[in-house]
Amino acid sequence: MKREARALHTKAVDSLVLAVDHFNRCWDRGRAEAVLIFLDRAFELLMKSVILAKDGSIRDKRDRALTIGFDQCLRKCVSDHQLKCLNDEEAMSLQNLNNLRDAAQHYIVEPSEGQLYVYAQAAVTLFSKITKNALNLPLRNDIPDRVCLVSALPPTEFGALLDADFAEIASMVSPGSRKRLDAKARIRTLAVLESSISGEKTQPTDRDLDRTVARINNGEGWRTIFPGVSTLRINPEGNGPELTLRITNNQGEAVRLVTEDAPGAAVVAVRKINELDHFSLEFNVFSGKLIRKFPALNRSSVIKLITEAGIKTDASLYKKYILSGVPHQRYSAAALDRLIKLQESKASPATNS
Repeated sequence: MKREARALHTKAVDSLVLAVDHFNRCWDRGRAEAVLIFLDRAFELLMKSVILAKDGSIRDKRDRALTIGFDQCLRKCVSDHQLKCLNDEEAMSLQNLNNLRDAAQHYIVEPSEGQLYVYAQAAVTLFSKITKNALNLPLRNDIPDRVCLVSALPPTEFGALLDADFAEIASMVSPGSRKRLDAKARIRTLAVLESSISGEKTQPTDRDLDRTVARINNGEGWRTIFPGVSTLRINPEGNGPELTLRITNNQGEAVRLVTEDAPGAAVVAVRKINELDHFSLEFNVFSGKLIRKFPALNRSSVIKLITEAGIKTDASLYKKYILSGVPHQRYSAAALDRLIKLQESKASPATNS
């Protein structure tokens, strides 16, 4: 492994250990904020280590003295074919972690104990997976098995956890309560998660939180107020040092890549439609449409165009599926539009001459 990649991996592990250490501490002063900030740093450095190890670049194109930030690292690790080390759900989990870190760094956020455990344990699980699969460096080679998160009542069902959390929040915002500021800090945690799932890189305003408080006092539940959050579930496996925990989406709730130039966009978002509707064109149909529009093309030249345009390296344009045990390559309508524009640009000089 390259020296810089190894150094970044070492620093990433250091931050992970500090996050676990702060989670297990016996006092609460700054505990949640420290856990979120150290976990966020751990993953940014780990992603940079993976990018370098896979011969990618972490330098900012606008200023070579700087390195790219969390979002750009995440986009590379989920959409770049050469650098990919995350699936869409894992990217969404890290996106939420980064948004919570922003809230903790710049204002006030108050995840419940159960939520903090879920986010932290899922982070440790994902960190271990990336180091093993992408870098061939099992986490247990760097930290002992005893370095694990400790929770007296680890949650096993996300909906039940939020039912309990939301009941507490509802009592805190009831008329006459003096805990509204604390309640809004807890609501912010759920609002940040909802924004992350929706693909928005935003923090809730005080007006947003006041509207949510009003909806709670009108009797609305968290599943109505935060519909994206209701799509999530947790999958715990094992126990003790061997515990792994993953945050996933309910079946049918597909995750998509958000275009980089979308205003206020995050990296990934949940969309409530069948993903096959997005990647609707199999290769035969895809190439046939191009050949009918440009009769000079054939299947081989279409394949060359796909490579030239980088279609297969863009997760919003191409996806490979295994359906009934058979691999299928499918393309989006946006991929077809890109190749049409590319071919038209090639044909235009000849037309003008």
